[in-house]
Amino acid sequence: MEYADGEGGGGGGGGGGGGGGGRGRMRMCGQDGEFKSKNLQAERRRRQKLSDRLLALRSLVPIITNMNKGTIIEDAITYIKELQNNVKDLSDQLLEMEAYPEEEAKQSSRTLDAAEEMNSFGIQEEVKVIQIDGNKLWLKIVIEKKRSSFTKLVEAMNFLGFEFTDTSITTSKGAILISATVEFQGVYGESLEVAETRELLQEIIRGI
Repeated sequence: MEYADGEGGGGGGGGGGGGGGGRGRMRMCGQDGEFKSKNLQAERRRRQKLSDRLLALRSLVPIITNMNKGTIIEDAITYIKELQNNVKDLSDQLLEMEAYPEEEAKQSSRTLDAAEEMNSFGIQEEVKVIQIDGNKLWLKIVIEKKRSSFTKLVEAMNFLGFEFTDTSITTSKGAILISATVEFQGVYGESLEVAETRELLQEIIRGI
């Protein structure tokens, strides 16, 4: 009888130990669930941030052939390469315009400055804007011939969202004549009126 009682006491102790183990497992399961929940929230935030950035990229690229992520990135790469080619072409034109031989530089130092030369021929600064289609515009700009003036004009217009697609430049009698087709690419799809574009260009020219 004493032996049997001893076994019963041991069994009770074992049952108590089993209950403690069960509570331990419950606590571990609860911790695992909390950890997984935090991971899911972090993943959702990461995906949302990626989606927002893709939307922002899509708004900057004028032509998107498909709305899936891979195509948006490919179209953006193509567009950036086109812009790089445009910059290279314009830079080459500028180098040709601004590479004056030494003899010409000596002669120019003895002639009238560009503004006086323009006035002597009755040439006035001019900004003409004609809307071709939607946000595509044709520009005719006559400005005083200054070193790097065309570069500064292009940089300012690119910064404001204008993309040059076709450009012709002529220098004569102290003036630069620029004929160009440009497209306005607003970040949020906004457009510019012809009068507003003309005023904006005049403001840029006054600052260069």
